[in-house]
Amino acid sequence: MEKFPLILTLILAISSFSYSQELTIKYTEEKIKIDGSPNDEAWENAESSSDFWQWRPTDSLRAIKQTEFKALFDNENLYFLVKAYTKEKKFTVYNLERDFETKSADYVQLIFDTFNDASNAFKFQTNHLGLKGDMLLSSIVSFGGRGMNSSWDAIWEVESKLYEDSYIAEIKIPFDQLYFINGAKSWRFNIYRSDTQSLEHSSWAKTPQQQRIGDLAFMGKINFEKPLGESKKPISFIPYINSSIGKNFIKEKSINKFDYGLDVKIPIGNSINIDLTVNPDFSQVEVDDQLVNLTQFELRLPERRQFFTQNSDLFTDFGQERDAEPFFSRRIGISKDSEGNTVENKIISGVRLSGKINDKLRIGLLNVLTEEDKAKGIPQNNSTLFTLRNKVFARSNYSFFFINRENTKNYDFVDNQNTYNRVFGFEYNLASKNGEWKGRTFVHKSLTPEKNDKNTSFGLKLSKNTRKHYVSMGGSYVGDDFRSDLGYYRRYGFVKFTPFYQYRIYPKNNDKILNYELQHYAAYVFRPNKDEKFEGRWNISSFQIKYRNQSTFEIKQNIKRDYLYNDFDPTRTEGSTPLPANNFYSYTDYEIAFSSPDKNLFKFAAGIEYGDFFNGTKFSFKTGFKYRIQPYFNMSLRIDYDSIKLPNPYPSRNIWLISPKFQYTFNKKSSWATYIQYTNQSKNLGINSRFKWRFAPLSDLYIVYNDNYINTDSLEAQYRSINLKFTYWINM
Repeated sequence: MEKFPLILTLILAISSFSYSQELTIKYTEEKIKIDGSPNDEAWENAESSSDFWQWRPTDSLRAIKQTEFKALFDNENLYFLVKAYTKEKKFTVYNLERDFETKSADYVQLIFDTFNDASNAFKFQTNHLGLKGDMLLSSIVSFGGRGMNSSWDAIWEVESKLYEDSYIAEIKIPFDQLYFINGAKSWRFNIYRSDTQSLEHSSWAKTPQQQRIGDLAFMGKINFEKPLGESKKPISFIPYINSSIGKNFIKEKSINKFDYGLDVKIPIGNSINIDLTVNPDFSQVEVDDQLVNLTQFELRLPERRQFFTQNSDLFTDFGQERDAEPFFSRRIGISKDSEGNTVENKIISGVRLSGKINDKLRIGLLNVLTEEDKAKGIPQNNSTLFTLRNKVFARSNYSFFFINRENTKNYDFVDNQNTYNRVFGFEYNLASKNGEWKGRTFVHKSLTPEKNDKNTSFGLKLSKNTRKHYVSMGGSYVGDDFRSDLGYYRRYGFVKFTPFYQYRIYPKNNDKILNYELQHYAAYVFRPNKDEKFEGRWNISSFQIKYRNQSTFEIKQNIKRDYLYNDFDPTRTEGSTPLPANNFYSYTDYEIAFSSPDKNLFKFAAGIEYGDFFNGTKFSFKTGFKYRIQPYFNMSLRIDYDSIKLPNPYPSRNIWLISPKFQYTFNKKSSWATYIQYTNQSKNLGINSRFKWRFAPLSDLYIVYNDNYINTDSLEAQYRSINLKFTYWINM
């Protein structure tokens, strides 16, 4: 028999879905009390489903400890009664916060694909304590799709109760918290569960263990006894006030601020939302992690501002993460002053439109206006992103985007080349219905006031993930003249190839080891328009053992060859002699690491790395400890040590990063956390301590204390402040 050609294989892979699990949800007019009890009369007439499949430790057996569930609906709400059978009452839970940590914890999660597109979904999670977690999901494709957004919150109810051999979670989700097609008769749906007592993950719809549990490719189906009514979302007003007092010790200046602003959420139809923000508050109640940077490139820190994170997959999942990312929202709200310093650039207002035009087409529009500061040489900018994304086949899509950053008027201190920057592009994302094939191809082009020729960027990546093998090949190009002021690019003017292969071994009749993984990653970078056209290569080989108790052991070899186009000091020591440019540096190092199970009350992870580093050597030791008194108290300590030895006259340095963190959750509504960070690379000690009280649904009170010191010959205070932030959510 002749083999199918690749194109036919892909066409077969993206054909329509079939469902191995289905449940009919009956309509009820009876009142259901949410109390974790199955005693309401309405539940007696509801259909029940079970027969969960293991995902780990194997995907070929039914779950040892099964989960049963029932569902009902009325005109306003969707109800679930979930019964999770347990071995004993020794559960793992880290804290009592909303969007609680699920890694190696006990929980059940419900996923609703309300548009049946296998591309986006709503997720709700709870556990034996009735904790709440909710988030938005999107299909993860190649080039770093984010996939999960926990900044989204909904108003819903859940209560859990412990019984002799199980716990029951009773859930009520109002329809006005979801988007769906008016008159819908069915949704794609799944429930999956983590049971730390039996060391198993299981799901209602069977999922291959090489795929991510909860992947939208693997879903069952819920059928409504009668069509749903209209999806009606309320108009929401979210005012805030933020009062802060502090002192800048460097400038010997006291700081007293009182800010206020408003966010408004306006639904359009049943699946599009407009978000408006006026004088938005982007003060950090959470701080960024300090990092040691031994590379030539800028570090990429995550976006934490809610206005930019909601529906983030529609706005940010373009190009190739790290190397060719045309939109990176953290660029908005910061700027370079006339002296080249990075400073905050206040956002005046913003508008975002996002949602579905129909069952296949999504639309996104983001527009933000920032403030001018002529004294610092900062112009006022208007930043816009517009995108359309259309679904094709089972889970694939193609998209178009346009990005524009432009001065709102003429400034004599702004060069003509910097008055505007525009980028537009087309992308196609492949995702097969069985999750095996994923890929992306993109073409982007930038426009600036001055004419340029090499202003194009394009890339291609294709991967296949089967039970034993994962193989991918990627390539990307960014022209020398390509620019994206709102993007993240570590370099311009390059060609990069990234082959990757992983082989998995699943031992039989082994009650301790889940699998072995051997993998090799390579990267080859070329700079066609430089005198030296080859920038370097990385070859990373590793062997990992994953244990059934979720501990891991790994050994790794890194072989690198880098060409420096500019002088560079990897230690970033002030006044030092940098490594000279126009030279190749070849070096090899080795790593060994072990991580104990997260579910343990005391957990640790440690890794050692030693080998060549440019023209010298580097020894690194990284370790982390976590201890908890569940579910109230958590503490952790991270210690990173890098000892870099370079020959004279280049600098040698011992670099430390020390980060203890303490968290206490008083109850489901209030918590207190303190985060201390110190690194001698930047000579910075930071302290962030915050109290959070959720006094009403989606409404919060924060009290935040920040303290910052610089370590020269002794610790010197730089900045100290205390903030009170009040946010109240009003639905109309």
